[in-house]
Formats: sequence, C-alpha cells, structure tokens
Amino acid sequence: MNIDFIEQIPASFSGDSRVWIYQSSRLFFLSEALQIEEILEQFVTNWKSHGTPVKGYANLFFGQFIVLMADESMAGVSGCSTDSSVHVIKEVEKLFKVNMFDRQTLAFIIKDKVQLLPLSQLNYAVENNFVDVGTIYFNNIVETKNELLKSWLIPVSNSWLAKRIKQPTSKNV
Repeated sequence: MNIDFIEQIPASFSGDSRVWIYQSSRLFFLSEALQIEEILEQFVTNWKSHGTPVKGYANLFFGQFIVLMADESMAGVSGCSTDSSVHVIKEVEKLFKVNMFDRQTLAFIIKDKVQLLPLSQLNYAVENNFVDVGTIYFNNIVETKNELLKSWLIPVSNSWLAKRIKQPTSKNV
C-alpha cells in the first residue's frame, strides 16, 4: 500500500491551515469515491465564511478518509462555515450509508490495508499481535496542515494510544 499522501496536499496552503479528518466506517467503492470527489469539489468551490470565499481543499484519501482543509490566512472559518462543512459530511453519510463521526473506531495499516478496530478491542489486538508499537496508526485528531503532514500516519508508539496499551508484565520464574 502506498501511504505517500503528502504530494496531494496543496503546497500553497499555510502550515497553520485548519484540518478536519473524517473516517468512514468502510472503504468506499470506486463509483462512490468518484461521486464523493464531485461532492467535495462542489463544496470547496462554494465554501464561504460570512460571504467571503474560503480557500479550501478537500480530498478522499485511502478510499476511506475525507480530509478538509481551510487556509485562514485570507479569511477565517467561522461557526457557520464550519457547520456547512459538517453538513456536507453528513450528506456523504446519508448518501452512502456510512458513519463518518465514530471517534471510537481506530484505523491502522495492517498487512498493507486500512483496518478498523473498535477502541474497546485495542488491548485484545495488542495481546494477539495484530497491533504493536510499530503499527501505523491514523491519527485523525490532527488540527493543522503541518500536523497532517507530520503526524497523521504515525507508529502507535508516537500516538496517544501508547499510554493505553497494557504492557505485558514480566513474571519471576
């Protein structure tokens, strides 16, 4: 699996550009992905904040993650313009019968594929060697372009999950 997404992020956007990542509950089919790209393009073209066009970017990555970005160096993104972005994601949810707001499901790259795992099953996955500290994790809580580029795809050991993983205890024999 090619995980080099950086070349698709617009270089012209400020490093402080705001980012929102929405993870789908399943991989989109190719026909759906093409429709989603059209929806996102339409949204970004018309995205406004208090009547001022937002310098925006949206893309579907890995067939499962919608990344929205707003460069606020020219116009800030307010509550209404953020609400409009949430509305378009809810539209995608409804059209394709997916969940885009489940923050309790984690995504990893395992055996060259995006694999979803409920947070409640993390320790089980670790104990059974499905996930370890070197497994690539989709850190969907990044907030800026710079964070997206540096910290979206990271090893579990560099994420907030490292503290949640129960370390095996050594027993005296």
